Amino acid sequence: MQHVYANNYMIVCIFLALGLLLPIVALTIGKVLRPHAPTAGKQTTYESGIEPFHDARVQFNVRYYIFALLFVIFDVETVFLYPWAVAFDQLGLFALIEMLIFVVILLIGLLYAWKKKVLKWI
Repeated sequence: MQHVYANNYMIVCIFLALGLLLPIVALTIGKVLRPHAPTAGKQTTYESGIEPFHDARVQFNVRYYIFALLFVIFDVETVFLYPWAVAFDQLGLFALIEMLIFVVILLIGLLYAWKKKVLKWI
C-alpha cells in the first residue's frame, strides 16, 4: 500500500516541477530570442498617437475599488449558489444548512460594508 501513495506523491512533484519550470524556460527563451534595441522613442509613453501633455497618475478614489471588489464577491457567490440550487433535491438538509451559513456570512459582510458606508457611491 505504501508504494501506491509514493507514486501519487511522485506525480504531484512532477506536475509541480513542470508548473515551475515551464514558465521559467519559456520566458528565458523569449528573452534570448527577441530583438533588443531600446531607443528613446520606444521608451516614451504612447497615448493614441498624441504626445502626453500631463502626468498620467490620477488620484483614484478607493471606494470604486471596494465597490468593484464587493461586486466580484457577490458574483462569485452566484457561481456557488447555482450548482447547489440545481442539485438541491439530492443534497438534503445538511447542504441547505451549509448554504444558509454561507449566505449568512456574506450578508454579515454586506451589512458591515453598509454600516461602514462603503456602498455610498458619492
